[in-house]
Amino acid sequence: MRKGELLRKPVRDIEPTDSVEDLVSAMGKAGGFTAKKVAEGVDILERMERTECTKFLSFPAALMATGTRGILRTMVEKRLVDVVITTCGTVDHDLARTWRDYYHGSFEMDDAALHRLGVNRLGNVLVPNESYGIVLEKKVQPILEELWDSGKRSLSTRELLWEFGERADSRKSFLWWCWKNKIPVFIPAILDGSFGYQLWSFWQDHKEFRIDEFRDESDLSDIVYTAKKTGALIVGGGVSKHHTIWWNQFREGLDYAVYITTAPEWDGSLSGARMREGISWGKVKEQAAQVTIEGDASVLLPLMLSALQQRLSRKEKKARAKARSSRHR
Repeated sequence: MRKGELLRKPVRDIEPTDSVEDLVSAMGKAGGFTAKKVAEGVDILERMERTECTKFLSFPAALMATGTRGILRTMVEKRLVDVVITTCGTVDHDLARTWRDYYHGSFEMDDAALHRLGVNRLGNVLVPNESYGIVLEKKVQPILEELWDSGKRSLSTRELLWEFGERADSRKSFLWWCWKNKIPVFIPAILDGSFGYQLWSFWQDHKEFRIDEFRDESDLSDIVYTAKKTGALIVGGGVSKHHTIWWNQFREGLDYAVYITTAPEWDGSLSGARMREGISWGKVKEQAAQVTIEGDASVLLPLMLSALQQRLSRKEKKARAKARSSRHR
């Protein structure tokens, strides 16, 4: 490689701006460590929107307990994704917050004292028992009885979550918008959470009740095998990340991938594995547009999705103006 080929793009300073999209674009020109990766991530998400691409969203449950729930909800409300793969706690927190509030806390609180008060701490979010397990038991069991009485004995997680999304009946609910826009939600580890416990508890007196996860896998198979291209916004690791990249290996890997993580690469975990590692497994294509962004998703997702929406809106307005101009010529 020649020196002249290396030294083509000078580093530019970031100037304050009122526009999130302009800020992120400036971050891309700044060449500043993670800032440049954030800008690359937004570029890739935009490319996913501009191409005929089946878009996956994968994330762990904890974000649903925070205000970032609104960003995730907006993604399905605006149809920025086609498929969701997540964990059982997503259902826990989305439904619980539909019916009750969570509260501000801090990382430094006395956990023993909180336990005695019946308040659970999730990072710096406080989840009182009455806003979590108690309300879920009160609300979930009657819905399961209703499904049972209507003759539904076996449901995939996709089918089950649409049923609960419809009954959440709240525009603040992530699951409600998934049901409304018919965006499938898959939870491979459906029993790993409070909602999963309610399913098990219901099964104790309804032994014919089944969660048919094989049907979920068939649905995922149909999605990946019929997709012309696939892309994914993946937050964190665990089963939701792995299930997303696992299924995409059967179509020779993702075409686009944006990964947000706080985990170190050297611990050998899936959470720490950068997207480039997935290339060796055939889960990400060799020529894929991909980036791993290190940082807190509760900060990065609002920034990136706001920039993406502004960019798409600007381009849509320009396209409409151009169309009007051509008609008046």
